[in-house]
Amino acid sequence: MGFFDRFSTDVGIDLGTCNTLIYIHGKGIIIDEPSVIAVEKGTRRIRAVGAEAKNMLDKTPNSIMAIRPLEAGVISDIDSTEMMIKYFISKIIPRHKIVQSVRMKIGIPSCVTQVEKHAVVEAALKAGARQVEVIPESLAAAIGAQIPINEPAGHMICDIGGGTSEVSVISLNDMVITSSIRVGGDDFDKAIVKHVRDIHNLIIGEPAAERLKIQIGNASPPNMTSAADKEIRTMELKGVDAITGLPRRLEIDSVEAREALKEPVNRIVEEIRSVLAQTPPELAADVIDRGIVMTGGGSMLRGLPELISKETGVPIILVERPLECVAIGAGEAFEFFKDKSTARTIYDTLNN
Repeated sequence: MGFFDRFSTDVGIDLGTCNTLIYIHGKGIIIDEPSVIAVEKGTRRIRAVGAEAKNMLDKTPNSIMAIRPLEAGVISDIDSTEMMIKYFISKIIPRHKIVQSVRMKIGIPSCVTQVEKHAVVEAALKAGARQVEVIPESLAAAIGAQIPINEPAGHMICDIGGGTSEVSVISLNDMVITSSIRVGGDDFDKAIVKHVRDIHNLIIGEPAAERLKIQIGNASPPNMTSAADKEIRTMELKGVDAITGLPRRLEIDSVEAREALKEPVNRIVEEIRSVLAQTPPELAADVIDRGIVMTGGGSMLRGLPELISKETGVPIILVERPLECVAIGAGEAFEFFKDKSTARTIYDTLNN
């Protein structure tokens, strides 16, 4: 360990399409905010970041831009990303200590290009970090979920984020097979927007679609859900009639919400099946015994774990805090790869 490493602050970042989470070793999750920044046009002066900026989406005057600087898991606006990271870091670490002490490890999808990876590192360095490393999201999520990946055994993890879904089989601290597709929670929202317009001629925004997804969105038909989930729920949407241009209300139920989400959900299920088909037999046997661990905000879609289990024949474990795993794992990775032992296993939940 170098001299500076002894006094460094190890920071793990899940730089997500929808949310940015920052974890500090020994302190836990310090930042959990939407990945949105609002700036003045021309001057680029920051007006709001995080939750406050998200509330401005689609509601700003011409003088202000509310920007989501990441798309499909990668940076689409490097300057805005740099400002956003710098803002979040300045909230938790005094400015005069940042350059001297901060080491960042950032979770990124395995499908990113070298150019996209370089953009992430560059944005973090410009934000003030002394050292920046990247780590595949599924590996970070596995560490954050306390999966004993140091074992000579197969562990499968599926991390469904806002812009990407990554499926990996991990053994001996590395990924044996990994696949990442640019489909995630954002695509659930877009599918709802498209369905409502195509079927009902009603134009709604993605924030409204997101609320519908959270409240009544689901992936499983009624005969696969618990008694509590068999109840058909409804929600009112408000938007603009695509034909008349006038405001209109629409009531939609959970059955129709499931139909709207079918296409992106099926793409994720097929990706999991594809990775399982490529997994060596001995590791596949381990996965059957241990199950598939699900992390990421998209994994919280009602009925999705049950659907994946039915389609693959493999038990599913949805971790307790799916949104936090990548950030926690990225922050703990500095120490994890020095000490490969793990104290306890998430798979205990299968035996209880």
